Amino acid sequence: MQNSRKMCKKCVLTESRPEIFLNEEGICNICIDYHRDEGKKVLLEFDFIKILDKYKNKNKYDCILMCSGGKDSISSLYLIKKRYHLHPLVFTFDHGFENVQAIENIKNAVRILEVDWIYYKTDYMKEAFKILVESRSKVTICHLCAIWYMNLIFDLAYKFNIPLIIGGWTKAQLSINKKENVEYIPLSRGIEEFVENYLHKNPKYKNFPKSMQEVIKKAGKKMKFQTISPHWFLTWRDEEKEKVIREELNWQPLDISYPRGSTNCTLNFLSVYLSMKNHGYTHYHIEMSKLIRKGEISRAEAIEKLKVDFNIDIINTVLRQLGVNLKVENL
Repeated sequence: MQNSRKMCKKCVLTESRPEIFLNEEGICNICIDYHRDEGKKVLLEFDFIKILDKYKNKNKYDCILMCSGGKDSISSLYLIKKRYHLHPLVFTFDHGFENVQAIENIKNAVRILEVDWIYYKTDYMKEAFKILVESRSKVTICHLCAIWYMNLIFDLAYKFNIPLIIGGWTKAQLSINKKENVEYIPLSRGIEEFVENYLHKNPKYKNFPKSMQEVIKKAGKKMKFQTISPHWFLTWRDEEKEKVIREELNWQPLDISYPRGSTNCTLNFLSVYLSMKNHGYTHYHIEMSKLIRKGEISRAEAIEKLKVDFNIDIINTVLRQLGVNLKVENL
């Protein structure tokens, strides 16, 4: 897909005013501000162990672990069970678009590690996704989905009295400095208006949260939750993760993915297409840009991983599943 927007010469973010803008040298404001605000706090494994010790052996399950079947969530499960000896309840949601290979990866992991697993499959969100696409809203599909599944996870954690929620989030998905959230604003702008003006008019979604902030606030009234990821505290390269989970948990990478080497649902391809069309970048560009600034990946490597080069047939298949008549331009 051709992107006519100007891209930062240091990272891979494209200009999206007023939040993201380039100076005369072609450098974005996020990169310019990075050294002033970023990297001042270092998270250590010692800090992670202290957190785990607060919840260990308090209930039947020490934590609820969100697992998508990708290398990051599977390696999180491996660490929690094998390295830190916690008893997790593994949870996977499937909105009807999960990759069968990813589900197979989870089945192998929970069987080998002998942990309890809840696999929740529902078509509840299918109509909501259809409404979002047909409304021509510029809110990303992934943002709407995240509001739904985090609300679902908090409710489940409350039901089982599990205050510790663990994911496979990487350092690129960690926001120590709240100023970073400015990069996500264009991708989520208008979510409250969309929910109120479209979703809430459908009786099925009359109580759907208007924002992630609403989800967190609602959950906080029930119980004090803590959400963390072992990857925030550890230095464990992707190659090392893959080697361990391949050998010990029979994990296999997906045949088709975006970004390259990741694990995402098939709906993700449509979300990426629309996000690039509407904004010129995706939340993956935000994550890659963080890694570039941290020196963990080169800009050239990020650009290669972020190439939108998957087959257009994948998007058309998802659109048919949603029942949406949308003409997709060439990628």
